Amino acid sequence: QVQLVESGGGLVQAGGSLTLSCAASRRPFSITAMGWYRQAPGKQRELVADLSISGTTNYLDSVKGRFTISRDNAKNTVSLQMNSLKPEDTAVYYCTARVKGGYVYWGQGTQVTVSV
Repeated sequence: QVQLVESGGGLVQAGGSLTLSCAASRRPFSITAMGWYRQAPGKQRELVADLSISGTTNYLDSVKGRFTISRDNAKNTVSLQMNSLKPEDTAVYYCTARVKGGYVYWGQGTQVTVSV
């Protein structure tokens, strides 16, 4: 069982920045990748960014150059630095952790609201 605790969401004006953080409870060698998804009202959940234990990253095209994912493997934490935020970034952001065997754990989500 992996518990994911997210923090850092909130309200920000367009052009501003936020940093989301997520701490996972499981021991480091069990987690193979951590990342962030988001879901806006009326839309499907989408991958924002993820980072494998080997260092491979994936980003949603619309956030490339604005968002940066980072991870502390020793502490089992993952962060998402979000700059130049746009109203269309408004969504609930979910932390994920994939473990050996492929199962993916989800956090409860944190709201990010970007005002015009």
